[in-house]
Amino acid sequence: MSTSSDPTSDPQPDLQKVSEAALLLRQRHQTLLLSSLNGSLPELSYAPYCCDDQGNFYIYISQLASHTENLKQHPQCSAMFIAEEQGCRNLFARERLSFSCRAELIEPQDGDYAPRLEQLEQQFGEVVRLLRTLPDFCLFRLCPLEGRYVAGFGRAYQLDPVGYQASPIGPEQLGKGGDNDSQ
Repeated sequence: MSTSSDPTSDPQPDLQKVSEAALLLRQRHQTLLLSSLNGSLPELSYAPYCCDDQGNFYIYISQLASHTENLKQHPQCSAMFIAEEQGCRNLFARERLSFSCRAELIEPQDGDYAPRLEQLEQQFGEVVRLLRTLPDFCLFRLCPLEGRYVAGFGRAYQLDPVGYQASPIGPEQLGKGGDNDSQ
């Protein structure tokens, strides 16, 4: 939602504040929207996630869900965080953060497996402990390759997926990856 105190609304925004706003949007969410490929068709779902210090997202999902097989067959995917509709002044200009990612299956014998499941359990509680007992759940690391933060109409930024450093997107970059519009 844009307000006069919105750091991204200035004609020459403070890019550090833009980066902070993008990070805050992600931190306000416990789930991410996940787009994966089922053959040549996109599928959209969501998953609870946790993060590491390198900006990777970790999701623990059932093999019964179609996006699990999608990620195994086609590791390219997208993750998105979007502001709530309620309280938004203009639904065409909702604040959003998207990442083009590469999915990696983490096997139980991998060194990152147990620590990430413990992190998910700390974050989401008993349900993760229960899910760990089920044989059909898989842990994936979503490695962001590039990011895009859209703060509203005409306020789109490329984002480094690790440090969230923002740079404005000009007309020449529109339509090249991420969230394809600058609304």
